Amino acid sequence: MPNARLAGRYAKSLLDLATEQGQLEAVYADMKYIHEVCHASSDFVNMLRSPIIKADQKNSIINEVLKNKVGVLTNSFTVLLVKKGRELELPEMATAFIEQYNAIKGIHQVTLTTAVAVSEEIKKSIEQKVKSAADFKTIELTTKTDESLIGGFVLEFNNNLVDASIARDLKDIKKQFLNNEFISKI
Repeated sequence: MPNARLAGRYAKSLLDLATEQGQLEAVYADMKYIHEVCHASSDFVNMLRSPIIKADQKNSIINEVLKNKVGVLTNSFTVLLVKKGRELELPEMATAFIEQYNAIKGIHQVTLTTAVAVSEEIKKSIEQKVKSAADFKTIELTTKTDESLIGGFVLEFNNNLVDASIARDLKDIKKQFLNNEFISKI
């Protein structure tokens, strides 16, 4: 079972060590790569969390997956995790590292969900509007498509949700009709 507190502590330690050694940007890129691998491959995550696979096998698999993709510091970190039996927390550690890095650098994660893919011009326009409205200096915009929105968009940032979708409007209208607000009460 993933432990967010433990993952945060390991991520903080790696962040401090990377800063101390002047390799923060390199380790950040490595953690983004590990994060992407964990999101793309559920088999990799299942291997990390498997109690059946022995530590030396896990170590060799992790080394093959990360070979020539990550730096020495990140590679040493993963070896240490396997040695300590904490490799099952690697996906959460990568996520926690990225979040802590973003907090230090003032980078805000913004997710834009639309019914159809949007152009680069629209993405840049939304970035500028969010930056000015929320007083952010740096934004990392992630876009998703969800046809169930029908139209409009959903914008998520800093635990805020702006739902300007047609699907939301239709739900609101349906709720109004179910409440019979248009029929006088007797």
